[in-house]
Amino acid sequence: MFPNALRDGRVVGATLLVVSTFVLGVQLLNPPELVVATSGHDATVGTVGYYFPYQNAVIVAIAASTFGATTTFLVLETRYASSDTADDSTVTADDADPAAQRRNWEETAAELSATERVVYETALKAGGKIPQRDIVEQTDLSKATVSRTLGTLESRDLLARERRGMGNVVVLQ
Repeated sequence: MFPNALRDGRVVGATLLVVSTFVLGVQLLNPPELVVATSGHDATVGTVGYYFPYQNAVIVAIAASTFGATTTFLVLETRYASSDTADDSTVTADDADPAAQRRNWEETAAELSATERVVYETALKAGGKIPQRDIVEQTDLSKATVSRTLGTLESRDLLARERRGMGNVVVLQ
């Protein structure tokens, strides 16, 4: 069920993250009380405050380190996994033939909703590659609408946004 996830350690990392979060929560929310009893003329027992004995401090330190390490691993693993899949794409016969690629883009555009089609066809008219700000300028859509629509199209693997300086370049897939 999880062969790819187990191979690259995401399930193990996520499990460690959940366990370390639980241990940290339990330890930090329930520190032991320091109870002091005084003897003498007026014997009293009182709580001075909360403290962590060395054993609990070590547990908190290990859990915090595990939490930080697994969070970093999961964030970096997700970034590298997504960039690896983009780089591993193979060239198909359609990619080698620009006319076939354009026909595929046009067929895809015909299947999209109105806003998606406007954004997609603007990139298509530019030859499949256009700065995101140019899409905003060439359409009557707001920056937010263009960004949201590009996010939808990107999640469906119809295009990709590549960071260039302060902006993005939209590339049809």
